[in-house]
This record gives sequence, C-alpha cells and structure tokens, in this order.
Amino acid sequence: MRKMSLSILMKVSILAAMAVILQFIDFPLTMFFPEFLKIDISDVPALIGGFAFGPVAGILVVLIKNIIHGLMAGQTLWVGEFANFIVGASLVGVASVIYKRKRTMKGAIIGLVIGTIFMAIVGALTNYYILLPLYSKVMGWDMNAFVEVGRAVNPAIKNFWGYILLAIVPFNILKGIVASVVTVLVYKPIAVFLRREASKAVQI
Repeated sequence: MRKMSLSILMKVSILAAMAVILQFIDFPLTMFFPEFLKIDISDVPALIGGFAFGPVAGILVVLIKNIIHGLMAGQTLWVGEFANFIVGASLVGVASVIYKRKRTMKGAIIGLVIGTIFMAIVGALTNYYILLPLYSKVMGWDMNAFVEVGRAVNPAIKNFWGYILLAIVPFNILKGIVASVVTVLVYKPIAVFLRREASKAVQI
C-alpha cells in the first residue's frame, strides 16, 4: 500500500510538471476580456490526476503547479497563483468527487459541467471579496482600474460587480469549458497508462 501511494505521488509530480509547462503557454482573448485574463489548459493534468487517483491527487497537482509557477514567475507576488489555485481546485475537486462516484463518460461530463459552474461561482465571490482587493493592495492599483480596463473591452461594464459578472465569470466558464473538452479527449489513454504504471508498484 505504501508503494502504491509512492507510485501515485510520482504520477502526481509528473502531472504537476506538465501543468507548470502548460501554465506558461497561455494567450489572451483581448476581443472579449482584459489582456491580463489569459486562457491556458494547465488544469487538464490536474483533472486527469483527479479522475485517475481521486480529488486529493487532483488538487495536489493544482497546488504544486502554482507553487512552482510562483517560484519561477512571481510577477503578482503570489496573488495570481493563489487565485489560480482557488479556481483550479474548485473545478478539479468537484469534478473529481462526482466522477469518483460515477466512473463513466456521463459521470465525467456531469462532473466537469458542475465543476465549471462551481468554479465560476467561487471565482466570482473570491475575486470580489478577497482576490482583487488583495491584488489591488499588493500591486498598488486603484480598484476602479479593474472597472476601467474591463469597460475598455466591454462598455456594458459600469461598476465592480459588472466587472465580476461580465468579465471574471464568463472568463472562468470559458476556461472551464476548454479544460473540460481537452480532458475528455485525452483522459482515457493517459489514465490507462497512469493506472498501469501505478499498479506495477503493488506487491501481491
């Protein structure tokens, strides 16, 4: 059992390394969102780990990914990494728990849909009450700067709540959809390999 746990931890480390690389491959959608909101698929390895080995493994991938990213980049003094961990863990944790109870394609899709919705809600609340005020304090930004940046892209954004509802929420939903689609496409062959390698550590 201890060898099995060590094997899973090794797979989690590999998935976390993949997630770190993918986190640096991002791109903005400046036609729809402010430039600093960038899409990446670094939650895909965490979702794979969560589906293959359980929600704790998936969330651990998200945690390791952001610790390494913070040490390598550190552009937002850990606020960006903290935000990424909150929303990523929300998606991965919920999706993995649901899939653990119903290990079918339908279960995976239901988990990913509910996880994406939950991530959007958590992202909205934590950005409004914690993350953006913290980011503003650490980086020396005026809170109204977020509204102005958002309004430059979407004139319908009139206030801080408008920024949350019309920029942060749709961005996180889109990010969740992209990560979910990629996960569904690549999960099965990768999971088979991970489980096969992990099972070799079990002594009968």
